[in-house]
Amino acid sequence: MQQTDKIDILASEFSPFSYTGFCSSCGTEHVFTGAACSASLWTILAELTGNGSFCPNSGNGQLSTDFLFGQSRGKMFGVMKCLDTAGGTHYLKAFSGQFNGLWQIDGWVPPLFDVDMWIEVNSPAEKAIKELGEEIKFCPDGSDLQKKIRRERKILSRALMKDLQSLYRVINFRKQVSTLHDIFTGREGIPTGTGDCCAPKLFNFAATHDLIPLAISEFFWGRENRSGTRLHGHFYPPCDEKCRPLLGFMLCGLEAAHARRTS
Repeated sequence: MQQTDKIDILASEFSPFSYTGFCSSCGTEHVFTGAACSASLWTILAELTGNGSFCPNSGNGQLSTDFLFGQSRGKMFGVMKCLDTAGGTHYLKAFSGQFNGLWQIDGWVPPLFDVDMWIEVNSPAEKAIKELGEEIKFCPDGSDLQKKIRRERKILSRALMKDLQSLYRVINFRKQVSTLHDIFTGREGIPTGTGDCCAPKLFNFAATHDLIPLAISEFFWGRENRSGTRLHGHFYPPCDEKCRPLLGFMLCGLEAAHARRTS
């Protein structure tokens, strides 16, 4: 694995960030600033580096962390420390998007949608889009037929994206449920990948399972992304474009949950 010294990198970058967002439901700017999850992070990093697999005993080569240092490059990971209603401590972990084609891996929090439903919606449409792509290859460049097929593929792709985004269910700490389309009402569309980052996955799981978040950290692991904005071993705050609009709704009710815990 092409890795640099995790201790040197992480020691210089290790610091918590604020997680904020405006909630149109209650008209409040919610803020969560938790201490960084140092102890649990080292456990996660040991799994990623020492074992070289998400599930070391599974024998599933698809879970090898070598994938993160190849052509597909690295990805974001997140860790959250929570308390349950009895005062017990829990550590949650998440990865952004898919890992080597997998949406779900044992021991990691799930996405914000039903994976079986996602596959049911995505598979036939994706197949049709690929078939149109093949047809385009056999059309004369710039021909009316090629332009027509390109338009058909674009329309189908947009419809698929809208259908997939409608599957996401976002839950906050008041037990309210919303959709991406509701949360992004009035904005210029929903950015691709919205809801797939670590923070939304972690907060969503905590709210769903009556857990109170105390701390969160997100870091990038693997080969740097193509734009050079994500570097191996560095910590990053939630993204403004995709995460902050969600966090405004998702954090609603967390302040009250913390107040009840300390009262």
